[in-house]
Amino acid sequence: MALRTSRLTRLTAWTALVAASFPCVALADDQKERLRPRVMQEPGEVVDVIDAFDEGDPFDIAVSVGFQYLSKRARILRETPIFEPGLTNGGFTSRTMNVGQFVGVSSVLTPRVDIGLYKDFALYSRIPITLSDEQRIDDLNGSAAQAAVVAAGGSGEGALFSLPFRSPTRSGVQYVAVGLDYSILNQARDATKPTWTFGLESRISVGTPMHACNISKEPKCTHAGDINRNGQFDASVTGKNGLQLESQGLSSRSAGVTRGTVGLEAHSWISKRIKYVEPYGGFSALAEFQQGEESDFGTTDLQGALVNHPPIVGTVSLGLMVHPWENREKFSRLSFDFRFDGTYHSEGRDYSELFDALGSSSAPSLRSPKWARFRGCVAADGCSGETISVVDESSQKSYFTGLTVVEAYGSYRASSSLTWRIAEHVKLNFGVATRFDQAHGISHDQPCNPNFKDNPYESGPCHFTTGTGPTPAVGATGIPNPAYRPTINAVGRRFFVDESTTYEIFARGVVLF
Repeated sequence: MALRTSRLTRLTAWTALVAASFPCVALADDQKERLRPRVMQEPGEVVDVIDAFDEGDPFDIAVSVGFQYLSKRARILRETPIFEPGLTNGGFTSRTMNVGQFVGVSSVLTPRVDIGLYKDFALYSRIPITLSDEQRIDDLNGSAAQAAVVAAGGSGEGALFSLPFRSPTRSGVQYVAVGLDYSILNQARDATKPTWTFGLESRISVGTPMHACNISKEPKCTHAGDINRNGQFDASVTGKNGLQLESQGLSSRSAGVTRGTVGLEAHSWISKRIKYVEPYGGFSALAEFQQGEESDFGTTDLQGALVNHPPIVGTVSLGLMVHPWENREKFSRLSFDFRFDGTYHSEGRDYSELFDALGSSSAPSLRSPKWARFRGCVAADGCSGETISVVDESSQKSYFTGLTVVEAYGSYRASSSLTWRIAEHVKLNFGVATRFDQAHGISHDQPCNPNFKDNPYESGPCHFTTGTGPTPAVGATGIPNPAYRPTINAVGRRFFVDESTTYEIFARGVVLF
């Protein structure tokens, strides 16, 4: 035992002597560790949530300003029953008639404030401000010289609008958004878990809702009740949603820039950083509801209307963030973000590419009101033959405002951006994107609402008779839709949008406190 102890003592002493003589050998492993690149644990911009009450950092706030420039091009088509080569054949309608080239250019400034409430829990608010929104419809392969493409269809109706068509330049606050974000998992706190963020947002429109306008006419923006487009209201205008305004005289009003809705949006994002790359995915869903009596959505909120609500919009996103360079000591980082978004727009009544052109039309078939209900025909009405119901003149009048039923369609957006965190408290973001919208109808509606078939004597033209004799059986396919306008809604008269592409440039600057 004594011999073994003596040998161990001599070995330990020898090792210590070598380490003292060659210190670089002893410290080589520690030096390699110090020189090894270290990455920041903070998640990327998509899932990052400002927070508070961290050790040594009790309160955080971020103030940012974003800018977005969008340029949209879309081809507007129309169905036609014209039996000519290149249009319709075989007795079917087709949508091969060129109407015009839609061009829209807008720029939006969006200030935003994020306030940390607790760890991975934040309150934020943002206010998109439209600096300029310009829209026009140009000639498309000689369409301006073809009267049929914009014809109203009836005798003496004339054209729905003329080409080229220009809308007024709109500007102002779109809405005020307030939301909450919460990361239920955060990779920076637990490296074994991904970062998973949930959020809810409310959007409240402020200012004047959009109204259909024609810059070539006076007054440019008329009220829906101005059926003669002369600045005077229909003397019999009654009802809700801003239609009882005949006492104010002139019906000229501003173009507006808001959608006139209250929006509720939910979103969720999840990402997992693997050294220098961070794949992520997420979804969002937006539902809107009419806000106030000035909104044109309320004019079709009647029993017979099939669609009187804005579309529901859902988006699924997949992306990859790449962090090629970082400096932990100076809180600097360079990140690239490559994303693909797929969006579904449900059927809904909305502002389409023809909102201004159709809403400001002087065609009698669009500007004349329709009664909301029918009633059973009585002897005093002079009924005869198959006339079993007549319009109920005590019901509300329905005016056409330019809002139309837009078919469901999908959108696909690809974007790439660069985020440069210059220092601990400053970062910049720049990016570009392209969005493509599927072809879809923008003036689709049905003449009858089949949800109401109980009383054929209120069905108006939506009834049928069976059997023969003096008292044939009467049935109903529904009740009339007061928002239906055959001029633009009937098969063979409907409008479509095709080849819709939007190009986008965006930038954002952030200051963190």
